[in-house]
Amino acid sequence: MDFRAAQKLVDENKRAKGFNRDVPTELCLLQGEITELFQAWRRAEAGVGEELADVVIYALGLAGILQIDLQSEVEKKIQKNAGRRYIPGPNGIPVKTEGREEAS
Repeated sequence: MDFRAAQKLVDENKRAKGFNRDVPTELCLLQGEITELFQAWRRAEAGVGEELADVVIYALGLAGILQIDLQSEVEKKIQKNAGRRYIPGPNGIPVKTEGREEAS
C-alpha cells in the first residue's frame, strides 16, 4: 500500500467514525502513541510493530487533516537526506555539514 492510499483510508475512517480532526489534539495523541511505542520497545514486548503502525497511522491522519501529500513530502525528504553530507561530531555522532566548515 502506498502512502496516498493509506492516507486516504485513514482519513475516510476518521470521518466515518467521527474521530478527532483537530491539529493540536492530534499532535498530543500522536505523542501518546510514540510513548507507547517507546515503552513496548524498552520492555521488549511483542507489540512493537503494532505500536509503530499506530504512530504511522496518526501521522497519516495528521497529514490528511493538514491536507499534506505525505507521500510526496517523504519522497522529497529522502532525496534531501541522501544528498546531505556529515562530519564526525562530538561523541562520534554525525553532524550535518550545512553551514559548517568540514573537518580537515
